[in-house]
Amino acid sequence: MSGPALGLVVCAAVLHAIWNALAKRAENQFVFLWSSVSLAALLLTPIGLLKLRSESAPAAGLPFVAASIAIHALYFWALGRSYRFGDFSRVYPMARGLGVALVPLIALPLFGEQLAALGWLGVGLVVLGIASLNATSSASSSPAVHTRAGTAWALVTGLTIAGYSLVDKAGVARLHPMPYIALMGLGLSVILAPLVLANRPALVREWRLHWRQILVASAMNLTSYLLVLFAFRLSKVGYVVASRELSILFSAFIGALWLGEGRLAPRLAGATIVLAGVVCVALARE
Repeated sequence: MSGPALGLVVCAAVLHAIWNALAKRAENQFVFLWSSVSLAALLLTPIGLLKLRSESAPAAGLPFVAASIAIHALYFWALGRSYRFGDFSRVYPMARGLGVALVPLIALPLFGEQLAALGWLGVGLVVLGIASLNATSSASSSPAVHTRAGTAWALVTGLTIAGYSLVDKAGVARLHPMPYIALMGLGLSVILAPLVLANRPALVREWRLHWRQILVASAMNLTSYLLVLFAFRLSKVGYVVASRELSILFSAFIGALWLGEGRLAPRLAGATIVLAGVVCVALARE
C-alpha cells in the first residue's frame, strides 16, 4: 500500500471515529445521521456537479452511484439502530470488523485481487483485535446496553459496509470521487427524507439540542469517506478497508475516556492488535 493511500485512510479513520461518537451521543441517532449527511451533501453538491461537467463518460458511473445510495440508506438506518441499542465500543468494532473480514473475500472473484500472505495476516489481526475489543466491552458493560437488537443491527451494518465498499471501488474507477460522493450524498438525503420528516418533532428537537455537533459531524462524515474514495483509486480495496480500521484505535480512547464505557487498558490491548494488522496490510506486497 502506497504512502499517500495510507495517509488518506488514516485521516479518514480519525474523522470517522469522531463523527460516529457524536452520533452515538445524539438523542435520535438516525435523525442526527441524516441531518449531518444532508448538510454535507448540500455543501459538496455544487462542487461535484462542476467536476461532473468535465468527466468524459459520467453515465458509466451512475449505476454504481444508485447502488451505493441504496446500500448507504440501509447502512445509516442500521447504524442508527445499532447505536440506539448498543454500546459504542461494542457496536463500532463489530460493524467495522465484519466489513474488513468480508471485503477481501468478495473482492477476489469480483476484482481478481489477491492479498499477499502478509496482507491476509494483517486482515486476520484486524479481525482478532476487534474480537478482543468486543469481548472487553461486553464484559465491562451493563447487560441492559448490550441487547440482541444492538448486536443484530451491528451485523447488518457490517454487511452494508462490505457492500458499499465494493460498489464504490468499482464506481470511482468510472467516475471522479468528488461528483460520485456528491451525487451519493444528495440521493441518500432525498430517499431518507420521508422517514425523517415523518417524525418532525424528533428532527426539531435534535437540531435544538445538538446543532453544533451536527455541524461538526457534517464536516467529517462525507469528507472522511471522500478520502477513502480517493484511496480506492490508489490502492486495493481490501488494503484500504482494512487500513481504515485504524479508527478502532481511536474508538478505544473515545469509548473509555469520553463516553465512560470502561477501562482504557483492555481496549488499548485490543487496539494494539488491530494496529499491528493495519501495519501488515500496509506493508504487504504481492
